[in-house]
Amino acid sequence: MTKKKAKPRSRATVDRIEDDVAVLVVDGQQVTRALSTLPSGVREGDVVDLESGTVDAEATESLRSDVRAARERAMRGKKPPSGDFDL
Repeated sequence: MTKKKAKPRSRATVDRIEDDVAVLVVDGQQVTRALSTLPSGVREGDVVDLESGTVDAEATESLRSDVRAARERAMRGKKPPSGDFDL
């Protein structure tokens, strides 16, 4: 008896939104999609399940947590820039 391998789910991360176009990262490659083809309310940093057409909230939060941790590691021991500025 052989086990069926689960088909990997097709997921994309929303890299950025430019007007009515979303730039997605799928398997390390950037692709563009019309924003209207993605779930309503999608935003930069969301992980989208392309099969179901939904935002994967758990994967999105995990990714955001990983990014926060990486930023904290990168900033350890570094002084913030001097002066006043707004972004």
